[in-house]
Amino acid sequence: MKLLPVTMFGDKILRKKVDKLEEVDMETIELITNMFDTMHNASGIGLAANQVGVNKAIFIVDLSKVEDYEDSKPIVFINPEIIKYSAEKTVFEEGCLSIPDIRADVERPESITIKYRDTDMKEQSFDANKLLSRVIQHEYDHLRGILFTDLVDDDTKKKLKGPLRKIRKRKIDVSYPISETSDYQLVM
Repeated sequence: MKLLPVTMFGDKILRKKVDKLEEVDMETIELITNMFDTMHNASGIGLAANQVGVNKAIFIVDLSKVEDYEDSKPIVFINPEIIKYSAEKTVFEEGCLSIPDIRADVERPESITIKYRDTDMKEQSFDANKLLSRVIQHEYDHLRGILFTDLVDDDTKKKLKGPLRKIRKRKIDVSYPISETSDYQLVM
């Protein structure tokens, strides 16, 4: 098990649109395995590659530790694209490993259709709703340089300025490894 440092709010890589993956090699499989270890260690349910300093279009989701989702299987999304959003929207509190100790209500479409490549680079697609839809949208946004704090109302943004400044300056206490500088990037 190798835990990767999680990038924090203010890290440059979190604001970049990531590059598509051309192939899955052993290095990619090792990255994905380490991402799952890192996410589980931090009690997360989703993690994007740029959250561990990798500029690649990969994210993972595992809801199996969430009540009512115990039978769900971990999913690896490579080069994902959400191709349909429902008109119906819901508001739900979100958090993020890159923005520790901050939670806020975010409005998102209730359901989506996503297509992606699996680890064999075979195209897959399915419809997702409720929590799975929300986690996928959250992680998909990461790959586009969007954070959940970008989607909150103006009053909430004002309230978050101080706590976000503390995260940017690394004046936080978390139980998982974090990147040391805002320029952190794992070269792959």
